[in-house]
Amino acid sequence: MNLGQLMQKYADIHHLNDLEGAVQTELAGVWFYRSSYGNARQPFTYQSGVVILGQGHKNIYIGNESVTYGPNDYLVVGVPMPLECEAIPAKGKPLLGLSVDIDSQLLHNQVNTLESMGFKTQRSLVDSARGLTSVTMQSSMIDVCKRLMIALCDPVELAILGHSLKEEMTYRVLTSRKGHVLFDLAHHEGNYARVAKALSKVHQNYHEHLSVEKLAEEASMSVSAFHNAFRKVTLESPIQYIKKVRLNKARELIQLSGKRVNDAARLVGYNSVSQFSREYKRHFNHTPAESVNSKFDTSSRQG
Repeated sequence: MNLGQLMQKYADIHHLNDLEGAVQTELAGVWFYRSSYGNARQPFTYQSGVVILGQGHKNIYIGNESVTYGPNDYLVVGVPMPLECEAIPAKGKPLLGLSVDIDSQLLHNQVNTLESMGFKTQRSLVDSARGLTSVTMQSSMIDVCKRLMIALCDPVELAILGHSLKEEMTYRVLTSRKGHVLFDLAHHEGNYARVAKALSKVHQNYHEHLSVEKLAEEASMSVSAFHNAFRKVTLESPIQYIKKVRLNKARELIQLSGKRVNDAARLVGYNSVSQFSREYKRHFNHTPAESVNSKFDTSSRQG
């Protein structure tokens, strides 16, 4: 069986053939994604980790750049990325995929071991600092993805091998030609890791007043250096990034938690509801009120 067929087998076993979105699997940190319809280009926030598609294709738009991936690729997301995504099912077949969170302790342990043995990551000047990239599947990566899907279909095999398969996947990603996207997170003194720490603060404290000056200070960087490093990683300015995080969170509060528009605006840090509504409509191409009854796609967990 190929990877897409194994994912379909998982959907059959777990009665997920009507799923539109993502659900957590029996293995912590691994999410299964399915969609019959896909979606037109629209805003999402991708969480950090590794994203694998077994069926279908996705086009990712970040700033003025785009990234395409499908069954022959996987996506490495080093930091949470607000972006726009277009999901395209295969002909007559649904999109199928996995999202795998990367445990920070596991990441640090593997990076320390690799560096102690003289391993050096490959990187290009073009995308060495970017927080998201698509990687062509090598045979070793395809193999571990297949074995993970086989284990997810067998409770005994999953209990014995599940965590070791996640460890192997982390190793395969770290040693790939784009492994620096995760590798650099382990280097606390580097600009990439400093920006990643700032992004974590944004996602945890989006409802607070977050100034670029304060974020730069906490990253131990000058404002200009922080701004430049931030844009290299996210392809956004800090202000644009914070705004997108707030608006995406507001959509979740309205559509998933049933919050009123006024309450959602306040909870994500807006003092002016009218300003919130204007920026929401500009970002999502519809008003907050129109979001109340619209369907929310949880595929941001999967990518």
